[in-house]
Amino acid sequence: MFRTPDRLFRVLAIAEAITWTILFSAIIARAAGAPGVVVTIGGGIHGFVFLAYGATAVLVALNQRWGLGVALLAIASAVIPYATVPTEIWLHRTGRLAGRWRLEQTDDPRDSRWFDRLMRWFLQRPWILAILLVVAIVGLYVILLLAGPPGGK
Repeated sequence: MFRTPDRLFRVLAIAEAITWTILFSAIIARAAGAPGVVVTIGGGIHGFVFLAYGATAVLVALNQRWGLGVALLAIASAVIPYATVPTEIWLHRTGRLAGRWRLEQTDDPRDSRWFDRLMRWFLQRPWILAILLVVAIVGLYVILLLAGPPGGK
């Protein structure tokens, strides 16, 4: 399913946009009289997918060797409602999502850098990478939950 960076990035960009809809719907429902827990649930879902999208953007940026500006734009697009979708379209149209995962070392001297070697090692072991990412995302999510909502009490 995620054999290419393009596919993984697209799925998370769309999921992130969908969770904005879930969050906004929950806020509207609360304003219409639904219990406040709907916002807690909607916000929780959105927050988790938001972090997953950010981790995916970093992974794809490293794999595709985007410049810092492009990488920051991809990550920051999650902050603006629904902006991940046009960002994904732009990245796709400009060829920044083209290609496969860099699983093998090439003649490119950049492939010898320590983080490129480390990334290749993880990409060759996708289950280890997936588990590591899930643990990191859940850990950060828990820390943020313990810290409380933005501007909270």
